[in-house]
Amino acid sequence: MLLEILLAIFAPLLVPYGPTEYDYAASWQGPSAAHWLGVDDVGRDVLSRLIMGARVSLSVGLLSQLVVVLIGLPIGAISGLLGGWVDFVVTRVIEIFTAVPTILLYILMLVALGPGFVNIIIAMAVTGWVGIARLVRGQVLSIKATDYVRAAQAMGANSNEIIVTHLMRNALSPVLVSLTFGVPGAMFGEAGLSFLGLGIAPPTPSWGQMMGSYQAYIRVAWHLTVFPAIVLGLTMLAWNILGNGLRDVLDPSVQN
Repeated sequence: MLLEILLAIFAPLLVPYGPTEYDYAASWQGPSAAHWLGVDDVGRDVLSRLIMGARVSLSVGLLSQLVVVLIGLPIGAISGLLGGWVDFVVTRVIEIFTAVPTILLYILMLVALGPGFVNIIIAMAVTGWVGIARLVRGQVLSIKATDYVRAAQAMGANSNEIIVTHLMRNALSPVLVSLTFGVPGAMFGEAGLSFLGLGIAPPTPSWGQMMGSYQAYIRVAWHLTVFPAIVLGLTMLAWNILGNGLRDVLDPSVQN
């Protein structure tokens, strides 16, 4: 994971070739001393495109989850704190979104909005806030029954003060854990959408786009599909390991 972040930050300095630099004479060549991971159908270096693609995957994963938290956190906190008809409406909306497969919502929104980096973030934010809101709502319902929250209410603290001072701070630990699990999920979602041609538009490199563009040639040019799949799989594994570690550290209910 740290390696991916460093690659994304210093990608322009690390790539051996330009990601859109063409060498038609080397088209379809496999791994070699000149091109460690081979080249694609128009002679672009696969390693260079994978390194530049790390920027896309990491940006989609982090930005989408940041927007998801900014939307879901206050909605879940307000729903759990106020209760009544507000909680009823929010809960019904959450149930509606939960009933529809996430990938289907992604596809429908991107068909309507068109492919592109910004539209992917919008699609993931619109559909992804539900999980955070449901998590925060459950935390708030548990926390607001504690003595210190009741004391704050008895002393005349308004809802905004209670949400910011007590509820959100105590709900941040599970939200942080959920965020680390959401990043690889968003990266996988972007890869799937790019695989279907609804994600990042060429010539900008994307791991999912690279797999989708050349999956039909896996028998004759296996390196064009296998290497992006390995990189994506290892990255998702690293983020999930981080999420498990944070959950063990931050969740007192987890027994070692």
